[in-house]
Amino acid sequence: QVQLVESGGGLVQPGGSLRLSCAASKIIFSAATMGWYRQAPGSQRELIATITSGHSTNYADSVKGRFTISRDNAKNTVYLQMNSLKPEDTAVYYCNAKEHYGAFRTYWGQGTQVTVSS
Repeated sequence: QVQLVESGGGLVQPGGSLRLSCAASKIIFSAATMGWYRQAPGSQRELIATITSGHSTNYADSVKGRFTISRDNAKNTVYLQMNSLKPEDTAVYYCNAKEHYGAFRTYWGQGTQVTVSS
């Protein structure tokens, strides 16, 4: 079965940086659109960034200019580089994959906590 495993979350001071990683297995990674979502307590889950199989990217207005999504197809891994972090970035961050082949299924990782606080 497909697995998405996030890593890299933790505690960081305002203005600091973190890089999240999502390692995928049992998926044709190069043919999948990958994305990052986040959900804060009491809030809806929101889309942060996506990257297609053609390496086209899209960002939410709240993170544009601060976050960068990228992928390494040789490692079956998608990354989220987060710079200039703010307390309002505190949330659980989830990796998402959408197949563009076969049954066109969608998969989710287990989430990783990011806390921005001094």
